[in-house]
Amino acid sequence: MKAVRVHSYGKRPSVDEVPEPRVTGPLDVLVQVGAAGLCRTDLHIVEGQWADKSGVQLPYTIGHENAGWVREVGSAVTNVAAGDAVILHPLVTCGLCRPCRSGDDVHCENSRFPGIDSEGGMAEYLLTSARSVVKLADGLEPAAVAALADAGLTAYHAVRKAVPLLYPGTTCVVIGAGGLGHIGVQCLLAMTAARVVVVDPNPAARELARSLGAHEVTDRTADLVDSAHVVLDFVGEQGAEKEGLAMTRRAGSYFVIGYGGAVNVPTIDLISTERNIIGNLVGSYNDLDELMTLAAQGKVTLHTRTYPLTAVNEAMDDLEAGRLQGRGILVP
Repeated sequence: MKAVRVHSYGKRPSVDEVPEPRVTGPLDVLVQVGAAGLCRTDLHIVEGQWADKSGVQLPYTIGHENAGWVREVGSAVTNVAAGDAVILHPLVTCGLCRPCRSGDDVHCENSRFPGIDSEGGMAEYLLTSARSVVKLADGLEPAAVAALADAGLTAYHAVRKAVPLLYPGTTCVVIGAGGLGHIGVQCLLAMTAARVVVVDPNPAARELARSLGAHEVTDRTADLVDSAHVVLDFVGEQGAEKEGLAMTRRAGSYFVIGYGGAVNVPTIDLISTERNIIGNLVGSYNDLDELMTLAAQGKVTLHTRTYPLTAVNEAMDDLEAGRLQGRGILVP
């Protein structure tokens, strides 16, 4: 099968022929990939930012936003069958540790993260687990939802954590209306009564945010200093961190979702204003299940551009250069 493989850090991946994965365990699920989302994390992987954290051996196949159709299942799988359309939670989890048993499977003590620390889904087939597959509702196609497996799930997870803070009359500032942010805006509008303000320097991104229903859209942050009960930072680099903290009001919460930069704040400023800084990873299986309900209801949709799998480096160029609005989707 064809697969997008990283051979060395600092060099773009290549599309190689590799053996198809095989079902060997009772809970294995073999999925024919219908679509794989392109994430900025994939750029960071190629740059080598994840090398020490993942410990993965090169070469390997990247891709952690996947949806497709079940082709084969292990002997103990009962929740899906061959032919089912599914979206895949990005983690393969054990189900036995305390985090898994409490529904916090994103912190599973024995997890694998295909596309990060093991073979991923920018390929024609991906082997995953019964615990990782969410059956798609009728009418949802893999290519339309694949990026919800990570970008959507991460955005939803952050919004769900912020919901108790966003009672009617509050303001939430969203930094970045790109691949993650445009999903976060939709989740906020579907799940809260807060005033949603979007900050983005890109005119096309601002127009997308307006079309999704954001209450205010701007490229200026000076007017928003000390204004937001919650800031959701979907950029997390290039100065957005400093601006995000500045826009957070006293006793407010700054949610870091995008990454690549650094948060530098004197501890006395945190103490004196009781501001909160909250990190956000990908969401749980339950988060993904809930997000797919919103997708089936038409409350969350993806703004995407599709590429053939063999055009992965063209897609990466577009993402890196800012030409890609919304999410890039690779179709094997």
